[in-house]
Formats: sequence, structure tokens, C-alpha cells
Amino acid sequence: MTDATEIIDDLSRPAPLAITGNGWVLISDRVMGGVSSGSMSRETVAGRPAIRMRGGVSLDNNGGFLQLALDLGDAGAPVDASAWTGIQLDVLGNDQSYNLHLRTTDLSRPWESYRQSFQAQPSWQTLRLPFDRFVPHRTERPLRTSRLRRIGLIAIGREFEADLAIADIRFYAEASAD
Repeated sequence: MTDATEIIDDLSRPAPLAITGNGWVLISDRVMGGVSSGSMSRETVAGRPAIRMRGGVSLDNNGGFLQLALDLGDAGAPVDASAWTGIQLDVLGNDQSYNLHLRTTDLSRPWESYRQSFQAQPSWQTLRLPFDRFVPHRTERPLRTSRLRRIGLIAIGREFEADLAIADIRFYAEASAD
């Protein structure tokens, strides 16, 4: 296992590659019979290079999500992010609520994750999502940041038009008080 470096993606590599060397992928509920549809693109949004997810989230056929996902380590291997406090991301959206999901090697079922919601305003903003505020979803296992495998930015749970742009995503650490 490798230690997590600060930058997850600064969009400096050709699309769809992240700085980690892994590629971003768009996943929809169609993998399980849903009908949500979307697109992923690399484009300039409000003056900044960004990866953008757009599409319609539908609850039909037990669906309800669109996701931009990125494996953190080589070939899905975990990274140790225990030296970091959380994840910082620069986002622009359509004033809707989205989720950031984390997966670790402790999780084996596709519906298990650790989740935190955020509001994506229609202008660029920098958000910090501390690891201690991620909520386990459909798992009893605690979040072990030493075993992070994948991150996902997700439009989920209700019918709406998703439009989410990410310009930078990285780990951050709070300075310790001595």
C-alpha cells in the first residue's frame, strides 16, 4: 500500500486521466436496471478547466444515481490517507445537493460506502469535507482512511437534472494545535 499524496486530481493530465494515472469514469444506475443517463466531459467552466458531470437522475426502475468515480491507487489498490484530515474540492454546480462517497477495501458490496453531502453553488467554491463527518451507508464497519480505494462524486436519491463541475480535488490536513 502507498501513502496518499496531497493531490487527487488537478486536471493537469489529458482527459479522462487524473494526476494519479487512473481514469475518471461515469457510472449510472443503468448498471442495475435504472434509466438515469448522463455524460462526463473535460471542459472550461466559468474560466476554469474542469471535469463535468451532467444528466438526468431518474427513480424509475429502482434507479436514482449518476456518479463520477476514480480509483485512488494502482489497479484499484488502496492508499493510506490517515495522515490527512479530509478531502478538499473546488466545485461549481446548479445549486443542488450532491454526495462524495468513499470506498475502502473493507467494503465488498457495491451499495456500501461512506457518504457526505454538499451543496454545489452556481459559482466556484472550495469545500472541505472532513473524514470524521462521513457517514457509513449500509455497513457497520468504521471508515478506515488507511484503506481508501475509490472516491465518487454522486447525484443521487431524487429526480433532478445534475450539473456538477470539479476543478481540483485533494486531501487536506489541519494544522495540529500544540
